[in-house]
Amino acid sequence: MKFVEIIDTLRRALVPVHREGWPFVGVFLAVAIVLGLFSSTLFWIGLILTGWCACFFRDPERVTPVSDDFVLSPADGRVSSITQAVPPPESGLGETPMTRVSIFMNVFSVHINRAPFRGQVKSVTHKPGKFESAELDKASMDNERSTMVIETPKGPAAVVQIAGLIARRIVCWAQKGETLAAGERYGLIRFGSRVDIYMPEGALVSVSVGQVTVAGETILARYDGASVHPVTRIS
Repeated sequence: MKFVEIIDTLRRALVPVHREGWPFVGVFLAVAIVLGLFSSTLFWIGLILTGWCACFFRDPERVTPVSDDFVLSPADGRVSSITQAVPPPESGLGETPMTRVSIFMNVFSVHINRAPFRGQVKSVTHKPGKFESAELDKASMDNERSTMVIETPKGPAAVVQIAGLIARRIVCWAQKGETLAAGERYGLIRFGSRVDIYMPEGALVSVSVGQVTVAGETILARYDGASVHPVTRIS
C-alpha cells in the first residue's frame, strides 16, 4: 500500500474532534502528563480519560435524507419517550399538546446536535433549572434547558436541549433569524443529556421507544404516511 493510501485510510478511520472539544482534550492530556511524573499507572489512566474526552467531542460526517416530509433525529442516543406534551412556555407555541419524541444521550454518545428539519429560527431561549437525571419525564420542565423554535415547512416546531446529572453546559450556535438546513449542526450539550423535539401536527412517528438514533440520519417521523412503525418498548 502506498504512503498516500495509508494516510487516506487513517483519515477515514479517525473521526474528527469538534473544535469545542480541543481545549478539554488539551487539559486532560496536560493532567495525564503531570500525573505521569509521579506514577506511570496514573499516566495511563489519564491517557485513557483523554481518549474518552476526544471520543466525547467526536464530530462524524452524516448523510442526511432530504425531504420536507421527514423529521430527523436531532441527537445520537436512545428514544426514551414518545408522547403528547405541551411545549415549554418560553417556546410561545401555546398550551395545545404536540407530539414529543425524547432522545437520551449517555456519556459515550456523539453530542453534536443537528437540525431535525429545515426552517428559520424564530427564537432561542435559555432557561436555568435543575440538573436531575435527563431520563426523568419531569426533566423536560424542571432541568436547565435551551429551547429553539423553528418555523418549518409543516409549521412551527421546538427543539429543546436539556441538561442532565452530569451536563453543566448547553451550547446552541443557532441565532434568531438564521435559516437552518435539515441535518445542520446547531449545538451540543457537554457530558450526558437529552433532546426533546415537539413536532407540528400531522407527524406520524416512525421510531420506537428504546430505538437507537443517529443525528441527522434517523427519520423520527414522516408527513407522507409511509413506512410508519408501531411504537413499542424494546427491553
